[in-house]
Amino acid sequence: MPSDDPWLVVGLGNPGPDYAGNRHNAGFMVLDVLAATAGGRFKSHRARADVVEGRLAGHRVVLAKPKSYMNESGGPVRALCDFYKVPLDRVIVVHDELDIPYGTLRLKRGGGDNGHNGLRSITKSLGGRDYLRVRFGIGRPPGRMDAAAFVLRDFSATERKELDLNTDRAADAVEALLTEGLDRAQNTFHTEP
Repeated sequence: MPSDDPWLVVGLGNPGPDYAGNRHNAGFMVLDVLAATAGGRFKSHRARADVVEGRLAGHRVVLAKPKSYMNESGGPVRALCDFYKVPLDRVIVVHDELDIPYGTLRLKRGGGDNGHNGLRSITKSLGGRDYLRVRFGIGRPPGRMDAAAFVLRDFSATERKELDLNTDRAADAVEALLTEGLDRAQNTFHTEP
């Protein structure tokens, strides 16, 4: 029987309709799938985040999309951890990842931020990096395009054809982390799609 202590699952992105389809908002997209699975609607929380409280795979979860910009995600995440009394090892962050190909998922605990400002902010605010991560591959920018410009562009028409499949798969990876733990979830999701 799962513990009734909550998990905090955070999707990273930038708020507002101008950013909704951006590669940098992959975390928000995955959280929307998880909210539908949990049967909840996002509601504003005083921690400067939109949250859904519910159950996934029998586990109590708080799904959260910070309302701050990406590089300030740590404040809302810290406030949610404090409010719901969630320890670092029960936090899962879903985020875009430049260094893995589009359509690839990688799961890990801890590690560096690899230049990702959202992760840097969360690590600083939580005082540690020992949280779980679902890394949603978006690939490298073409040619000499600046990485910051690339992540703030919408997924291409070709990428959008598989986007629903990829966000569903990332949502499944979050559920696998809850039910099976990191090692078994990695064995399942570290295969190519």
